[in-house]
Amino acid sequence: MIAKLPRFLDFTPVTRGCRLALDVVRLPVATLRFDTRYHPEDVRNTHRLFTRPHPRYKIIGHKQFGVALIDLRQLAAPASYPAPGAASYVARARKRGYRLVQIDRNDHIDAIHAINTSMPSRQGRTMDARYQEKAQCYEALCHYRYFGVVDKREQLVAYCNMGRFGNFSAFAQLLGYRNNDGVMHLLIADIVNLLLAEGRVGNGADYLMYDTFFGAQPGLRQFKTLLGFAPYRVRYTLQ
Repeated sequence: MIAKLPRFLDFTPVTRGCRLALDVVRLPVATLRFDTRYHPEDVRNTHRLFTRPHPRYKIIGHKQFGVALIDLRQLAAPASYPAPGAASYVARARKRGYRLVQIDRNDHIDAIHAINTSMPSRQGRTMDARYQEKAQCYEALCHYRYFGVVDKREQLVAYCNMGRFGNFSAFAQLLGYRNNDGVMHLLIADIVNLLLAEGRVGNGADYLMYDTFFGAQPGLRQFKTLLGFAPYRVRYTLQ
């Protein structure tokens, strides 16, 4: 029988930490530029949120390592997006009558509340209390766009809020009913294709952000990877 190592000789946490540090060093680097011309107050607040100390690792920024990005410039040339794995889900959603629309959230207050309260927890975490409160009115910010997916009955089944902050856009909220219809794949894929079709890529709209990989549950990491997001080490600037 092999004796258990004393705790002070157990190097597993050290080894794990070294591997994490090595993975971080190997990440590609992206420079995300915040531009206050889009909305001075909110852009500054978001920059402050992204660069504040990480809640667990105080010496790094909150959204600095493992940030989930799509480099849209890599898709600007003729290419197939999304990749076949995600494309099959998107095709399934289209076949079942789902489609992307741009929405005024005030036209869908009941539907958004129903989506928010459809599950008590997601990704192994209890839903934040603010999702339990039904909004009376939504404010539309000038640098945000609001999208939804509707079914064949025109009922909202998913929604997202996406802000433009400079040379990148970022999802602030992205939520839908849990089913196996490919709705969330359709939501992201069609937004990416819309950004490409609008011709802003290479003209300032270089990246799309979907939070981070670190801390996400395996299923969510797999979902992001399937849709073309990859982990980056990010440098932020503010102008």
